[in-house]
Amino acid sequence: MKTIYIVTGANGHLGGTLARMLSKRGETVRGLVLAGENPVALAHVQYYRGDVCDSDSLRPLFAPEEDAQLVVFHTAGLIDIADGDFAKLYDVNVNGTKNVLALCQEYGVRRLVYVSSVHAIPEEKRPAVLKEVGSFSPERVEGSYAKTKAAATQAVLDAVQDGLDAVVVQPSGIIGPFDSTGNHLVQLVSDYLRGALPACVRGGYDFVDVRDVARGCLLALERGTRGACYILSNRHYEIKELLDIVRKEAGGRRLPVLPIGLARAAAPLLQWIARLRGRRPLYTAYSLYTLKSNDRFSHDKATAELGYRPRDLRDTLRDTVRWLRRKQAVCT
Repeated sequence: MKTIYIVTGANGHLGGTLARMLSKRGETVRGLVLAGENPVALAHVQYYRGDVCDSDSLRPLFAPEEDAQLVVFHTAGLIDIADGDFAKLYDVNVNGTKNVLALCQEYGVRRLVYVSSVHAIPEEKRPAVLKEVGSFSPERVEGSYAKTKAAATQAVLDAVQDGLDAVVVQPSGIIGPFDSTGNHLVQLVSDYLRGALPACVRGGYDFVDVRDVARGCLLALERGTRGACYILSNRHYEIKELLDIVRKEAGGRRLPVLPIGLARAAAPLLQWIARLRGRRPLYTAYSLYTLKSNDRFSHDKATAELGYRPRDLRDTLRDTVRWLRRKQAVCT
């Protein structure tokens, strides 16, 4: 039987990478993009205009086709490191996910792979290793983004109890090539290459290649256990370590390294400088909190059950630098 792959957020970093992988495999793909977006044309990918907040706008995406089954990768969502408009975050990340769940049940999709986040997992203090959990609550996590992802993830698990075949994947900090919509970590690399990053901050996080996460989504579709969650992480990298790798690959100057306390005090100035240069602020109260949080995520379950194996971040950053340079050459 023919399989039609639906990818929401197909113009996003992960969704676009996933659509690219499926295209190379020759699969039939329906990609959801917002009105006004101009996604990269890919073989075998048909784009549909719609909004997860508007259920009726999604119906053409789910239209059945004779002798075909539907599978869905729900990657669409808002990421906000500034802890801004909670109502908008909730509408997209929670209500939008509930709209997708309802349509998956109505149209009898074979399987949904929901892209959650490690931020939805209740944080424990070091040296605890963070593993998959079986339930999620906004009250157990910090920050607007984390709270909405926790609520949405629980909605997916509730839908599984109602009969939906769904699997949850939980990536850590995604970075890598092919981003066209403003991934914050790719912006960090881009700003550094342009000489627009004023300082480095002491701290770090678990960073993972977008291509490894996309492959993890495909593995979850094929091998994942119904109702299971899988962490798609890599390992901890200091921000300084990340930028040192970029400097060795592409050149650049050494940046002053600010302790987190000093960075918090300097955050208003750093945000003012970023806005003056027409860039989004990267050092916000929430992003600085994250850089000191426990990021000891274990991907042992995904490795054992799915065959998930993330690459070294040096390879990721090398490819990201090359992609950014090609993109800059095209623009100039």
